[in-house]
Amino acid sequence: MAYTSTNYKEEEIQLARYAKALSHPARIAIVKLLASMDTCFCGEIVEELPIAQATVSQHLKELKDSGLIQGCIEPPKIRYCIEPENWKRAQTLFTDFWKQSYLSQSNKV
Repeated sequence: MAYTSTNYKEEEIQLARYAKALSHPARIAIVKLLASMDTCFCGEIVEELPIAQATVSQHLKELKDSGLIQGCIEPPKIRYCIEPENWKRAQTLFTDFWKQSYLSQSNKV
């Protein structure tokens, strides 16, 4: 496994990036909504969740920057959806993290 100059593994950096993107309840709600649909526009998210359009846009930007979602420009709107490869990667990283953390704790007991 490759280490960065700060001695963190690339997997640790990516897991932290995904965790940060999911660290707000509104983002969790947005991801759950996107996961339940093939795609949707920002306005559809605003209609479903009790969040202002500007706030939804900011949360979408965070999720997109992390790679968990993607946006396809369909002027004048952007259609959003889960980014499948990164979503699978996040699932694997979180699963491995929780398994490893649990195994470390159960060995101490």
